[in-house]
Amino acid sequence: MTLARLSLTDFRNHAGADLATGPGLVALHGDNGAGKTNILEAISLLAPGRGLRRAPLADMVRDGASGGFAVFAEVAAADELPPVALGTGIEPAQPGRRIVRINGATAAATALGEWLAILWLTPAMDRLFVETAGNRRRFLDRLVLALDPRHAQHGNRYEAALRARGKLLADLAAADAAWLASLEAQLAEHGAAMDAARLDTLAALSGELAGQPDAPFARPLLTLVDSEGKERAAPHSAEALRALFAARRRIDAAAGRATAGPHRDDLAAVHAVTGRAAARCSTGEQKAMLLSLVLAHGDCVARRRGQRPVLLLDEVAAHLDPLRRAALYERLAAQGGQAWLTGTEAALFDVMPGPVTRYRIAGGRIAAA
Repeated sequence: MTLARLSLTDFRNHAGADLATGPGLVALHGDNGAGKTNILEAISLLAPGRGLRRAPLADMVRDGASGGFAVFAEVAAADELPPVALGTGIEPAQPGRRIVRINGATAAATALGEWLAILWLTPAMDRLFVETAGNRRRFLDRLVLALDPRHAQHGNRYEAALRARGKLLADLAAADAAWLASLEAQLAEHGAAMDAARLDTLAALSGELAGQPDAPFARPLLTLVDSEGKERAAPHSAEALRALFAARRRIDAAAGRATAGPHRDDLAAVHAVTGRAAARCSTGEQKAMLLSLVLAHGDCVARRRGQRPVLLLDEVAAHLDPLRRAALYERLAAQGGQAWLTGTEAALFDVMPGPVTRYRIAGGRIAAA
């Protein structure tokens, strides 16, 4: 599926915007601060989660607007099926409540993943391999979600049960033992599903990466590790997780948090050629590995779901030399699907193979280029 039309109302600096696009590459160029990344952020809200900036909903409302915003997309389906209408936003009366509509009907945000897979790279992600484990888990879960739309539901229910268990453990002596066991059973059920999906995704991604060359984009080797840095090879069973949480009640009560479980795992990456941990590689090597990973993931999604994810690549081209930039464009065009790229100069996109849709962004205004 690809976005055939995108409309924004009072989103960030865009009072109103309407873009028509087709399959292939979409190039957005304009000065810094013109609103290019805002368009990518709007698209990212058409997937479950908080979008590429993870910003509060109220922050997305245009300054001077009434307090709401809307993002609408018409998604072109394959096999001559009718297009799907996806919409999200907030209303002034309820600024903290996100509204999602699919073909005009109200839906849960997690349902968006059943219609559209979206993945992004932004400059803020350049340091993914040296930042917190939480950031890498979120990145991994985004990869999983594109392959398994149910992953978001398991994650939400796991987090809800984790918070409820934490409240009970705050006063362990007075905690209802039956309710605590029930919450741990929920944690075990959804945690086991999350764990299996993560490992399955990494196995599929590793297989895809194994067939990729080591240049022009550095190839990473990926593993899932626990909170002690030990590699995870097999998924936890629900029974094993239930026993784990039950055994660690006192430890977790003393720590004020759950100290073990799928929410503590981490994504580890190693440069395939040098064997160095990604965190110890140069900034350029880290960027190249991240880009290689995302491109391989697009192939995984196409193989599993029969459709490619929509890729959002913010300011990626500007950080590549001309040879790697041309190689990126060639690969994106060859693998099909739709990729949105931003840059400050139109010349960055001159060597793009067609079909290409071009827009110039200036002062919140969008014009075909």
